[in-house]
Amino acid sequence: MGKDGEMDLARIEAAVSEIILAVGEDPKREGLLGTPKRVARMYAELLGGTNSDPKEHLRVFSENYDEIVLLKDIPFYSVCEHHMMPFIGVAHVAYLPDGRVLGISKLARIVDSFAKRLQLQERLTGQVADFLMENLQPLGVTVVIEASHSCMTIRGAKKSGATMVTSALRGIFKKDSRSRNEVLSLIDV
Repeated sequence: MGKDGEMDLARIEAAVSEIILAVGEDPKREGLLGTPKRVARMYAELLGGTNSDPKEHLRVFSENYDEIVLLKDIPFYSVCEHHMMPFIGVAHVAYLPDGRVLGISKLARIVDSFAKRLQLQERLTGQVADFLMENLQPLGVTVVIEASHSCMTIRGAKKSGATMVTSALRGIFKKDSRSRNEVLSLIDV
């Protein structure tokens, strides 16, 4: 990180130049001349949530609504911290309000805020659920994430088409089987 908490793009560029050299290529070759700068900008975009505060996306409204609120199929991408390769998928976020609701676009922005970091899918799932429980204070939260991990599909095990599914249930969705079954049937994973 730079002094101001922003990404140190010059340092990333230097590291990418070193990688290019380490794999036996010439960073001064025409096709690679701008690559370190492009990769640095890419990481700044992919990992832009590292310094973001998801609370900036909280727009809570008082509303007397007592049924499940579900936003399905929220597209996201993240970067696996083990191999620094992308994982891409969808998040399904549901909550049972207790007098307060959140603007729906804010749910997607909260997912992005946590996803755009060096991440694990399991941690991402729990972070979104815990954040909503703490800051929205609903009766319950369910987060289900489905993703394909390029660290497994194009390297290592090379199992293209495999999808990892993680869930985090909080509050009433964890304690009450009827509520859990209802929310999971609405998500229909």
